[in-house]
Amino acid sequence: MLSYRHAFHAGNFADVLKHTVLVQILRYLGQKDKAFCYVDTHAGPGDYVLTSDYALKNREFDNGIGRLWQRDDTPASVADYVQLVKQANTGSQLNHYPGSPSFARILLRPQDRLFLYELHPTELKILHKNFSKDKRVTIISDDGLKHANSLLPPRDRRGLVLIDPSYELKSDYGQVVETLVQMHKRFATGTYALWYPVVSRRLTQALERALERSGIANMHLFELGVQEDSQAPGMTACGMVIINPPWTLQAEMRTTLPWLAETLGMNGAGFYRLETLAD
Repeated sequence: MLSYRHAFHAGNFADVLKHTVLVQILRYLGQKDKAFCYVDTHAGPGDYVLTSDYALKNREFDNGIGRLWQRDDTPASVADYVQLVKQANTGSQLNHYPGSPSFARILLRPQDRLFLYELHPTELKILHKNFSKDKRVTIISDDGLKHANSLLPPRDRRGLVLIDPSYELKSDYGQVVETLVQMHKRFATGTYALWYPVVSRRLTQALERALERSGIANMHLFELGVQEDSQAPGMTACGMVIINPPWTLQAEMRTTLPWLAETLGMNGAGFYRLETLAD
């Protein structure tokens, strides 16, 4: 929705999970010399200022990247992610948080390509300012959930699609499944990363059931919770569903998820799930 601004939530625990997983997938894809493409269906501005009014309103980053910033005992995948955040900052102060496109831009090689979708006019303007000089980047003013399918299959025949809508509309839960099915039909060997929030376990369970019925194979779920499920407003957990993940990702997350649940969980209520939705 055009009212949504991710800057309110930048660097929170959900971003920690999403970007830790994203970095590991991009690292793996970059191990082969052959080019690949990265498609972001909801790119946002690509960079967030944590000293802005938006970020400071709820200070969600305090229970996310803020808790990890000075740690020296993190699992390898978390350390990798934190180091990339530090590259986006000067000195020892945490003032900037890179969005998904920024993580991708750091990790993609000269031969790789980025396709960034964004509809919000303000976010789009900042995205152009941050990325338009990079010849690898194509910025598209459109709804990636509806139209990114047109990019598939990419000429590279290798790629990652990140699907990360706001879920402000309940219809998003159904539409992401429809989009994944359509994309997978066109590009079955691609890697897909679907982020979801847990604001209603009922909606999340319906999403999981729909994914299981989709017929898509090699689908895995990684969920991080910082509070018990609740009927009260707000996100208590979030997850990533990965289709065709790197073979190394499951082992990485077996170490990473318990550590994040313990470190970011509130009052000892942290939890995690690591499940296979389809072999």
